[in-house]
Amino acid sequence: MIEKILAALKESGTELYQITETKEESAELFFIRKSLDMQRLKEVHRASVTVYRAFTEGDRRMLGSAAVQVQESFTTEQMTELFRNALYAAGFVKNPYYELYAGKGEPSAEALERSGHLSGQPLTEVAHRFADALFEEDRESDVFLNSAEIFAGRTTCHILNSSGVDVSYCKGRVWGEFVAQCVAEQDVETYQDFSYDDMDTAALQKKVRDTLEMTRARARAVSAPPAGEYRVILSGAYVKTIFDYYVERSNGYMIYPKYSTFQNGCDVQGGQVEKDRINLTLKATVPYSVEGIPMKDRELVRDGMLQLIHGSNRYAYYLNLEPTGNYDSFSAPAGSVPLEKLREEPYLEIVNFSDFQMDTFDGHFGGEIRLGFLYDGEKRIPVTGGSINGSILDAQKNLVFSRETQVEKNFQGPAAVCLEGVNVAGSTEA
Repeated sequence: MIEKILAALKESGTELYQITETKEESAELFFIRKSLDMQRLKEVHRASVTVYRAFTEGDRRMLGSAAVQVQESFTTEQMTELFRNALYAAGFVKNPYYELYAGKGEPSAEALERSGHLSGQPLTEVAHRFADALFEEDRESDVFLNSAEIFAGRTTCHILNSSGVDVSYCKGRVWGEFVAQCVAEQDVETYQDFSYDDMDTAALQKKVRDTLEMTRARARAVSAPPAGEYRVILSGAYVKTIFDYYVERSNGYMIYPKYSTFQNGCDVQGGQVEKDRINLTLKATVPYSVEGIPMKDRELVRDGMLQLIHGSNRYAYYLNLEPTGNYDSFSAPAGSVPLEKLREEPYLEIVNFSDFQMDTFDGHFGGEIRLGFLYDGEKRIPVTGGSINGSILDAQKNLVFSRETQVEKNFQGPAAVCLEGVNVAGSTEA
């Protein structure tokens, strides 16, 4: 396939290009309740080809690009026509000029190890082991898993470009989703997804257990919390969303156009921090980035101070920095305060939103409350409805992270974070 693509690129007149060839294998299980409804094995072989076109407009050098998908069944003539059209389209993309990545080097040992955790194991066996973990906690009659999907996959990736990059790797992972249902009091459902790079069946088992408990509590919740200002505790994937603000703001694609004012050595929490300082590490889950850049773990934030501007080759070229590649996973250390201690004072703990979002540009966050627990100093009751609205710029001076930790999709870190003075739109009844 690669030889055919290279021949077609030459015939089309394309001089600058990147080819990413992938072979994806997966074992897939589909459940209704605990019964296996369908299973299948799948193999997909394809390639993504990006063609680049260098040109000038006035005295400005440009580099346009266009990407196309190529199937193994395409003839050389079909590919040639496809690449000619893409080369023409690239002439309308007026990005400032940059050079394609041409570096050499080896990925880190930890990146190679993580990518290989599941890549050498039989996919069907991996999928069934995670299925066993998924249903281990499904023992009750009033709350149960009504459906689930599990995918165990292995991707072999080959990246090469016109500047000399030619690297390959194999990566295994498990991902999927499930729906928990409670039929007591109210008939409610909770959707969850998951993704793991290693055989962490214990993390999935805990996620199911927590979700079943959450769904039972949601069935008992009938009212929204009173409107007002609260000390809010967020847990689960929402902790990652808080950290996402700092990861995104330190990416070159935010810094180059001046959407972010972050610079190396700056205090990402704005100074005058009264409680916990932020620490973050970017985690390499594949040996090479999509551009063929060798990946390794990199310290991003240390005690609130930015250690690194990260990102793709393009923005690194613009900013005259080392290209790091883009990361989709990161970790944070545990805090020092146990959840039990965080729950001693009145709080609103939100464990499930209909949708929770963080605006990377202005730091505002918010979401509709699907399930929370309101503690007034005496009793803890489940609540549903209403929404929260706040700004990380205001909250970041008083963040407190839990001592307990979690393993979530693309994140390892504190299980919960406490934020002070968050506005809640809720019930106005006396």
